[in-house]
Order: sequence, then C-alpha cells, then structure tokens
Amino acid sequence: MKYDYDLIVIGAGSGGVRAARMSAGHGARVAVIEGDRPGGTCVIRGCVPKKLLMYGSAFSADAADAAGYGWQVSIDGHDWPQLIAAKNAELDRLESIYRWLLENAGAELIAGWAQLAGPNAVSVGDRVLTAERILIAAGGAPHIPEILGLAERAITSNEALDLDERPASIVIYGGGYIALEFASIFNGFGVDTHLVYRGDLPLRGFDEDVRSEIATALEGRGITLHPGTVIEKVADAGTGHAISLSNGSVIEAEQIMVATGRAPNTGGLQLDAAGIAVGKRGEIPVNADSATSVPSIFAVGDVTDRINLTPVAIAEGHAFADSIFGGRPRTVSHSNVPSAVFTQPPIGSVGPGEEEARAIHGDVTVYTSKFNAMKNNLSGRSEKTFMKLIVDTASDKVVAAHMVGPDAGEIIQGIGVAVIAGATKADFDATIGIHPTAAEEFVTMRTPRD
Repeated sequence: MKYDYDLIVIGAGSGGVRAARMSAGHGARVAVIEGDRPGGTCVIRGCVPKKLLMYGSAFSADAADAAGYGWQVSIDGHDWPQLIAAKNAELDRLESIYRWLLENAGAELIAGWAQLAGPNAVSVGDRVLTAERILIAAGGAPHIPEILGLAERAITSNEALDLDERPASIVIYGGGYIALEFASIFNGFGVDTHLVYRGDLPLRGFDEDVRSEIATALEGRGITLHPGTVIEKVADAGTGHAISLSNGSVIEAEQIMVATGRAPNTGGLQLDAAGIAVGKRGEIPVNADSATSVPSIFAVGDVTDRINLTPVAIAEGHAFADSIFGGRPRTVSHSNVPSAVFTQPPIGSVGPGEEEARAIHGDVTVYTSKFNAMKNNLSGRSEKTFMKLIVDTASDKVVAAHMVGPDAGEIIQGIGVAVIAGATKADFDATIGIHPTAAEEFVTMRTPRD
C-alpha cells in the first residue's frame, strides 16, 4: 500500500521533534502535526520558561546574601511585565529554532489538532493523512481535582507563567516538584506564598531525607507550609479567593494555583479508532521499543507515563528513529535517570531513595553529610547543604546519590555518569576533591551513617 508518509508524528515537543528529525535524516518521509506552538511543554510552558523565572526570582536572595560581603544592595521593586515580555521573546526565539530544525531535516510541519482515523491514518481538520507508522508524542497536561470552586478560580502552571501582574499572595496546592518549584519562584519575588499538600512531607517518591531537608529549607526561605492538609472548597473573597482547608483554617489569597499532577494528553486523540486502549491515567501502554498494541503505532514521552522528563522523551524519540528507520535497533534504559528539582535551594538525585534501594539491593551502606555552604558563612544564611550516598554493601557500588543545596543539579549530572558506569565507593574515595567546593563532599564522606 502507498502511504502519504513513512512517519506521522503527533506532537512537536522535544520527543516528537527529535524522532522526526532523526527519522528524516535516515531518509524517511515525515510529517509532524502540532495544534499549538512547536517546542511542546518543556520549551513553551514548562522547563525553559519556569527556569527563566527561577533565575529571576533568585536575585532577591542573592541581594540579601550580598550584605555579608560588604555590598550595599537594595531591592527597589520588580517589573514583572518586563520579565514576562523578556521570557516570551526567548520562547519565540526557541520556537523559531524548533521550526527551523524540522524544516532543515526535511520534515513537514502541519498545524492543527490530530486524531487517529485508523492504524495508519490521522485526521487533521478536514484532511486525512496516511503513514506506514505513527508516533504519538502529545505530552501531558495539568490535572485539576474536583473540589468545590477550584476549577473556575485556580490557575495551573500554564497560566502561572503568563500572569499579567505579580500577585501579592498565592496558595499553591500540591507537593510535587512543579508545586515546589513555583512556590520557590513566587516566594523569591516577594509573594506571600503558601504550599498546601496532603502528605506529611512534600515530594512523594523522593528519598525521605531529601523530603525532610527540602521542607526545612523552603520554610526557612519564608514559604508557609501546610502539610497533611487538603483544600475542601474555594470561594470568592474580595479581589481574591478564600481557600478552606481540611484542618478548619481559611487562607485568603490573591491567586490559587493547582499543581497536583499532570495527566497524559490523550483525551482528544481518538485512540479507540485505532484499537488502542489506555491505562487508568490515560497513558498509552508501550513496550521497551515504545511500541503500542497496534504494530504500526508507537508512543514516546509523557503520553506513556514512564518517566516524564524531557531528556527521557528525547532519548526515546531518538531510539525509535534509529530502530525503525536507521537500521540500528536499540532501547532506552529507564533506570538511574538523573533528575533535578529547581527549588531554592535545588535538589539533585540519581538512583533510588534509601527505602527503595534496600528493597532492590538488600544490605546497603549509607553516607550522609550536612554542612554550611561556604558562602553562607559570611552571608549569615542558616540554610544547610545535604548530601547522601547509598552503596550496595556486597559489591561496594554506589547505587544512588542525592543532594539538597546550591548547584545540586549541576553536581548530580557528573555523579550520574559515575553511577551509570558502576563506580564503587572505593572509586569515589580515590578521587581527589576540588577544593573549596561543595561537590568535593561526595568524594570525602568516609564514615557510614549509624
């Protein structure tokens, strides 16, 4: 059968664009369908704009720390609209790069919302396009729980990146990394920030020590934490909202943001038209080759709900292209994926938390260190840096590393290489530290935790 294309990619986010570019480079005829802006969640409404706002919010703490070093610095206010305009200009630049990457690779970009019309067909508008293979890379979207008054009054991370004005106060509902990152951002800009979450500690699924340390650090930065609490209803209150909590208290805030999780963006794809059944969260089940139950249809990135990180989606898209069109079959390992949470201070992790490590490896040896960052000795900031190594006792291999403190993401990237390579604690011990840095603590920890 003759098809219009060898490959149709649904979604022009990072994973879809990488798959399209690499597939076209291998000689495939490729079309990419995108109903919004090329760049996807990460570039347009996720990691990139969020980190730009994080950079902007960090200057207030830098200014406070500068006094200890003799600088007479004052914060005279912040021009929020100017920041949003600058952020938007950068996103426009990145979007143009994504468009150019597809064009340069020879892939056709088609604007519109795609729906499956069969195992080898996709409808977009009034057109039906056919392809030998289809790759779904439609990403995810914020989920708003069913709470009285919440949906009609709350913003999500999407809207939080484009507020016309900086709010005076905000309640953020959620204990995951998105909630914590936005809490750090708004707090850094001087917004009265409240973080409401169901658990006793934020960041469920992370190492328990990391969860405890970041809660202490966020509170130390001025964020008001409401652990073990849920929102029961939201009502109007003057120019803002009255947020009723399960502990009986009511918070009045100008804005309320929901960050209780994201769901795979599969609702409008008409997957049943191709015979694909989704999981409980709307995710598309796939095997190690990113193949669905339909031989001609594949999926990568957040729609699969495996590991919802941009570099993982990119790796999955690249592996798909090499396997299907490049003659180099390969899969992506989802073990020991390094990650960072860009809170203030940030978090870096690679490998399992301690509890999971014990379940996997049995006997483990744990090394921890908590100390004042050198910069804080003069700035007067009481915040501690925390580091942790988890070692498989039998093999001496370092199976996990966790950090809360300045530059954690940058430091953990290098540690991640060592963990993937199977470095032992003896290898860490034999490595000369770079002094004076925080990172050297990872190679100088000698005494196991009791």
